[in-house]
Amino acid sequence: MRDIGIDVKMPSGEWDGDENCPFNGSLRLRGQVFEGIVSSLGMSKSIIVELQKVRYMPKYERYEKRSSKIPAHLPSCIGNLDIGDRVKIMECRPISKTISFCVIEGGE
Repeated sequence: MRDIGIDVKMPSGEWDGDENCPFNGSLRLRGQVFEGIVSSLGMSKSIIVELQKVRYMPKYERYEKRSSKIPAHLPSCIGNLDIGDRVKIMECRPISKTISFCVIEGGE
């Protein structure tokens, strides 16, 4: 296991040789860090994370809720996640057409 440059708990799961793992493989992480909730698990080694944001609308002097969905790579050493789990994702190089984030902590 190697240090990824951010203070997160090291995963204790089994590594299956995935090169796109920031802890055991060669994937480098940089950029933004988000915390969200798992909303979909339908893909292999990937999940969809939903982010909730609150934004102030000056015209109406009220707040509005906004959400966005970000696809993220799920390394095998993180373990199994369920819908509704809170995860932390961090930006990385593009892994596929839509995936540019990787899960670094989750399942609690």
